Amino acid sequence: MAKLAYLGLGVMGAPMARHLAAAGHDLTVYNRSAAKAEAWVAAHGGRMATSAAEAAEGADAVFSCVGTDDDLAEVTLGPKGAFRAMRPGALFVDHTTVSARIARQLGVEGKDHGLLVLDAPVSGGQAGAEKGQLSIMCGGSKAAFEAAQPLMQAYAARMVHIGKSGAGQTAKMVNQIAIAGVVQGLSEALRFAQAADLDLDRTFEAVSGGAASSWQMVNRWGTMAKDEFDFGFAVDWMRKDLGLALEEARANGATLPVAALVDQFYAEVQAMGGGRQDTSSLVRRLPR
Repeated sequence: MAKLAYLGLGVMGAPMARHLAAAGHDLTVYNRSAAKAEAWVAAHGGRMATSAAEAAEGADAVFSCVGTDDDLAEVTLGPKGAFRAMRPGALFVDHTTVSARIARQLGVEGKDHGLLVLDAPVSGGQAGAEKGQLSIMCGGSKAAFEAAQPLMQAYAARMVHIGKSGAGQTAKMVNQIAIAGVVQGLSEALRFAQAADLDLDRTFEAVSGGAASSWQMVNRWGTMAKDEFDFGFAVDWMRKDLGLALEEARANGATLPVAALVDQFYAEVQAMGGGRQDTSSLVRRLPR
């Protein structure tokens, strides 16, 4: 049993922390909204801290899943941040999707504090977090990855060490770039089928068994056809992620014309009031 801290109890962090507790670890949790932390402790045990530093004090490992670069900086490097309280040799694992820039910064700051630091964004959405079936892309030292593996296995279906600090975040950008293109293609294909008066179930049966198949097609074709868009990862978050990818591309010289275009399409969905709908709502901007 390890002594752990978990910072951030949103739709992803709360179930990941729950899996750690269920695995028998001793957990202290912190959330900016204290009511969420109180509810989590009431449901799953452990202790609630009033700051990230308090949660991290004496911990073998500290995990975080917050919102943005600024949120992450606050819970790690801020006046009441975890890095101020963590003992040398302790592990810090960040599951937030943030910029590679801050991931690299935390790698440097962590080394200065004698910490093992891993940027470890996840794919699999809320359902994957609830089921403990996430795919985790990791950046940092081999020692940090090896220290994190036995702990992350509580909620991971796959863990891959990509490379040095920032590589996990950059790999997550690869993931989001690929998804953006697939969802746009699926949206166009669905609207084309509807315009042609095809039987959508039979069309799905035909094309989902071949090269056109994808996770998005298998899981979202039917719900998109029914205008149902309440399935987890929101457009607002996808725009944040695509913005990170486009920023990194400007730095490394990559060209992302489709990702940039789909980002603007998602801006249209936001303007239509769909910011909290899931990413398959991209189809809404295409007329029937």
